[in-house]
Amino acid sequence: MSKIKAKRIGILTAGGDCPGLNAAIRGIGKTAIVEYGMEVIGFSAGYTGLIHKQYTELKEKDLSGILTLGGTILGTSREKPFKIVTEEDNDKPALIKQNYDDLGLDGLVCIGGNGTMKTAHHLSKIGLNVIGIPKTIDNDVWGTDMTFGFDSAVNIATEAVDRLHSTANSHGRVMIVEVMGHNAGWIALYAGMAGGGDIILIPEIDYSSDVIIRRIEERFHHKKPYSIVVVAEGIKHPKDLSAARYISEMIQSRVDVEARETVLGYTQRGGSPSPMDRILATRYGSYAAQLIAEGNFGTMVALRNNDLVPVSLEEVGGKLRLVEPDNNLIQKGRKMGVCFGDE
Repeated sequence: MSKIKAKRIGILTAGGDCPGLNAAIRGIGKTAIVEYGMEVIGFSAGYTGLIHKQYTELKEKDLSGILTLGGTILGTSREKPFKIVTEEDNDKPALIKQNYDDLGLDGLVCIGGNGTMKTAHHLSKIGLNVIGIPKTIDNDVWGTDMTFGFDSAVNIATEAVDRLHSTANSHGRVMIVEVMGHNAGWIALYAGMAGGGDIILIPEIDYSSDVIIRRIEERFHHKKPYSIVVVAEGIKHPKDLSAARYISEMIQSRVDVEARETVLGYTQRGGSPSPMDRILATRYGSYAAQLIAEGNFGTMVALRNNDLVPVSLEEVGGKLRLVEPDNNLIQKGRKMGVCFGDE
């Protein structure tokens, strides 16, 4: 493959925010400028900025002091330029291609989750030189062992579980903690295990109310006066109730015990990134700049066995990386008596 040294590149952050976005922007920009002598621009509010040609020139000095910041200095949005809702939407891909060409871009780095990677693949098919970087607290982007943002979210969720232990013990209550993750149970699994959860419910494992009740009753029978239940938001539950509220009401209707729920919500997406996420995002960003310099486009930066590798965007789009029911951490949890609602 002939190598192309790109002279001018764009960066955008799309989808939901998460800790580590600025670290990734910094990793891309500093490597592109210092190592490869490229010009760098940042698009405002994700794909919206690309559609409306809203951008900022990024110099090396602009990338200093942002490593530890939460959020994204570029802003983000959930714009999906290939989703046709109105007649005007048909023009968005063409506008993006025109703006990309008008700005003289040699490459575009799209930082985001599953939807962002799917759009990045579509942009690649219409002629843009695209590199994807996977980010999401949900850790569900297919093709990589880990997304940045996940470690920070697990730290936040684990701290919440830690704090609830003492309250649960003092009052002899069942405390239900709901964490984010959409249809993936990675946060619940890791925070539940790290925080000593007694029952962990994830979307990938069907749970039985009878099993949950039996486990709580067993704990009281063995003089364990409280229980911690960690629940992923994506488990099966009525749409008019949160997952935590549903489990709480179910428990209180069948066992003579007080149950309280805590929904962590957006606290898991905010704040300064953990050291691990800063490092991972920096590695991803720097490697993305390297892939652009090598002309290895149409790919997503991925972590596999702690090595960075390019993965085809075509392979990534439309797939989710979910927790396998036989995941090693689940197996270890079962051997320690952790209940996953199914047995």
